[in-house]
Amino acid sequence: MHDPSTLTLSRPKPPKALISLVPMIDVMLILLVFFMVTSTYLNLDMIPAVQRADDPGNAAPQAAETPGTPLMIRIGADGIPTVRGAGLNTSELEALFLDRLQSTPAFQLLVLPSGAADMQALVSVMDVATRAGVTNLRVVRLEVAE
Repeated sequence: MHDPSTLTLSRPKPPKALISLVPMIDVMLILLVFFMVTSTYLNLDMIPAVQRADDPGNAAPQAAETPGTPLMIRIGADGIPTVRGAGLNTSELEALFLDRLQSTPAFQLLVLPSGAADMQALVSVMDVATRAGVTNLRVVRLEVAE
């Protein structure tokens, strides 16, 4: 039985601590703002896929070499730079750059190396462009969606 001379104190169990989601939400919002501020936004109109016209009835084909269009150079797995399907050596490439710079001083040059292209081929094209005086050069990398 119960001995009246002993005194036992019983405390109620404290309720389980609730896990608050507020600190996690605060961290996620800070990360969201950080990634939005530090991300770079690509100009999606950099390589026009379709020619836009104000009048849909105006379907006259435009010349491939207008002053405002960027010049795209593709570097294949063999390391040869190609422009519109024709392979060029460094002297022909420099002559092409100088010709484009005379017609449009601030033309845009896009270099599209394939995944198997040698890094030296890319550096050589960039070196020729720099010697010719090209100041607006972009290296574009295409990724395959899986």
